[in-house]
Amino acid sequence: MLAALSAVVIFGCSPKNPVLTVEGGQVQGVKTGEVYSYKGIPFAAAPVGDLRWKEPQPVTPWEGVKVADRFSAAAPQTPHDTANPYTSEFFFDGDPEFSEDCLYLNVWTKAPGKTSKKLPVAMWIHGGGYTAGWGFEPEMEGTEWAKKDVVLVTINYRLGVFGFLNHPFLAAESGHNSSGNYGILDQIAALKWVYNNIAQFGGDPDNITIFGQSAGAGSVKTLVNSPLTGNLIKKAIIQSGGGASQNPAPVNPNLSDPGEIAKTVFDWAGYDTLEKMRAASTEEVFNLAAKYAAETGQNVRLSSSPSADGYLMTESFDSAANGGRIKDIPYMIGYTMNDMRAMDESIGYFCELREKAGKPAYAYEFARPLPDDAAGSHKMKGAFHSSELWYTFKSLANSDRPFTQDDYLLAERILGCWTSFVKTGKPGNGWEPYTSANPKFMVFKLDASGEDDSVMGDPITSLD
Repeated sequence: MLAALSAVVIFGCSPKNPVLTVEGGQVQGVKTGEVYSYKGIPFAAAPVGDLRWKEPQPVTPWEGVKVADRFSAAAPQTPHDTANPYTSEFFFDGDPEFSEDCLYLNVWTKAPGKTSKKLPVAMWIHGGGYTAGWGFEPEMEGTEWAKKDVVLVTINYRLGVFGFLNHPFLAAESGHNSSGNYGILDQIAALKWVYNNIAQFGGDPDNITIFGQSAGAGSVKTLVNSPLTGNLIKKAIIQSGGGASQNPAPVNPNLSDPGEIAKTVFDWAGYDTLEKMRAASTEEVFNLAAKYAAETGQNVRLSSSPSADGYLMTESFDSAANGGRIKDIPYMIGYTMNDMRAMDESIGYFCELREKAGKPAYAYEFARPLPDDAAGSHKMKGAFHSSELWYTFKSLANSDRPFTQDDYLLAERILGCWTSFVKTGKPGNGWEPYTSANPKFMVFKLDASGEDDSVMGDPITSLD
């Protein structure tokens, strides 16, 4: 196990705002009310130049005190526009700077410098199909989590072609005959940073929960299935990432994509050595597949999601879950009523697998259709994919939806369940584990009069 960073607290001009020593140097946060926020702390060296498509490296030290008062750049991705229905919902403030120098995290806490406080810790992994998003979208604001005496960490990681490229040259230089999965390796580097440094923020390194939604949920599933995470993870929450298949694919310790397609594309563009691949500009690499398709008429898809590489992941999550080889920890898992696909069956099956393993798993469905204005101007309708995030973080004030006081009460209930699970492994509020004898979800919803009507029961498909 990694040794936690020794407790060092240096007080600056104000004794109420301590300067903390973390890997790389000293940081000072911003106090708002009872909560301190730390934005844009590097957890690894910038993965640029010779470090492009390499495992994350130790943080580059800085001099002086870094005032952590602004978020970092996000990983390179396609800019959001109005054609994307999620733009007006979550990205209305515009996109941040995009840069390969994106490996930063953010912390919210009530107890900086109180190294003996040992508050439970939650590390959030954003979604976006492994090709978009960042850890500081407006719905991911962490103040309310910190108010519940949890240290919340949100992270960035490499995306798309920069985060998941499989290529034989990269596999050959890796030392373990694998390539791709750099974005997941970033998440593991962030997890290790949290373990080593979170005591400085009042957190308990031995009580870390990871949670994520959509691709973030898929990332959680990968992390609890990876030998590289050891016993750092004590609990996990999987939001809109599905459960487990009853017919898993066979174990495959080899690369699911050996990278020959990528080599063809990169060679076509003249990037036929690692030196040339790493010397290409961000824009050239990002647009390479589209340029290849436009000029050759052949559409290609470069790897942009996790793969079983025999190093970070030796088999699929489904295979590992069925074989009882994922982390033996408490799980909370669920989806939204109008999610991208029905997930209740696979979630129920996952919970029954955990029951057989002797550990609890708690299933939920978020079934509150988001309120709309009188003109019905919001493009996203119902309890759609990602809609629960406003409630998970109790960040409703950051949205222009006409939320009611009852929505705030529902968000308080949901936040209470999530933070209770982080603290104890049990969500409380009458929420019982899903078992073969009690195959029930916690359904979060309001009744016809708009009051909280959350209850254990069967998932619902419509409130019409």
